[in-house]
Amino acid sequence: MTVVEIDAVYTKPFTTQALLIAPGQTTNVLVKADQSPSRYFMAARPFMDAPVPVDNKTATAILQYKGIPNTVLPTLPQLPAPNDTNFALSYNSKLKSLNTPQFPANVPLQVDRHLFYTIGLGQNPCPTCQNGTQLTASLNNITFVMPKVALLQAHYFNIKGVFRTDFPDRPLAPFNYTGAPLTANLGTSLGTRLSKLAFNSTIELVLQDTNLLTVESHPFHLHGYNFFVVGSGIGNFDPKKDPAKFNLIDPPERNTVGVPTGGWTAIRFRADNPGVWFMHCHLELHTMWGLKMAFVVENGKSPEESVLPPPKDLPPC
Repeated sequence: MTVVEIDAVYTKPFTTQALLIAPGQTTNVLVKADQSPSRYFMAARPFMDAPVPVDNKTATAILQYKGIPNTVLPTLPQLPAPNDTNFALSYNSKLKSLNTPQFPANVPLQVDRHLFYTIGLGQNPCPTCQNGTQLTASLNNITFVMPKVALLQAHYFNIKGVFRTDFPDRPLAPFNYTGAPLTANLGTSLGTRLSKLAFNSTIELVLQDTNLLTVESHPFHLHGYNFFVVGSGIGNFDPKKDPAKFNLIDPPERNTVGVPTGGWTAIRFRADNPGVWFMHCHLELHTMWGLKMAFVVENGKSPEESVLPPPKDLPPC
């Protein structure tokens, strides 16, 4: 397969026997039908390189040449092992923006605001739950609570008391994020807390996986934007050494990124789309547990740089 596009953005083409797709991501590939006419299996199975149980089934489809009877048995392709971390890291390192005059990679080179968010699982007391605790998830130890009034509605009409704009730019209590698993003091704080971004400011966000309960690869999706994946690594992000290795020439541009298990990912984007935009883990269970937050991007100076009013026929929530 020749990979040519990820999340609706062109990439430098490369050939591969297998693809890695995180929940929420898309990939376009080209396949040349130049093999001997027959029936060929395509196969897919989960990737999980953390001690988390998954439904490890293999799904299949058949690519069949015209004129070949259904009685011909296809052979199964060799897939990477379910926990093949090296394949995952190697595959992701091959993804690069096309970066041509027609399709440039406008990577922000100057950064106005540096953000560092830790991804954690946790447990909060719950008298009505089994064992008296409830599994939860958090960014910078804050578990997001969904409001009763839509965030964009509250922002546009300036409705007070729906959300706060004090989401911290970095964790309040730094620790060894990817050491031995932490199984005590797993409580999180609950809140509908957002981060306010100035219009057209450039943002660098480092997403850091942690060993709270267990490390795991989390697919993070940002609404309203594409971003550039300028770097990633295993272990704790080092703000002194790691930025020197960032790809600021042709990093992949996309809207969903898999943060490596026990590692970190750095993304950059320009906040030029005003409004309220969720950023969340694309594992549905984790999002339900509160593994999300939202950015309030302020209006610019002109109407073209401001949130549009709601349409007259917008049905109320």
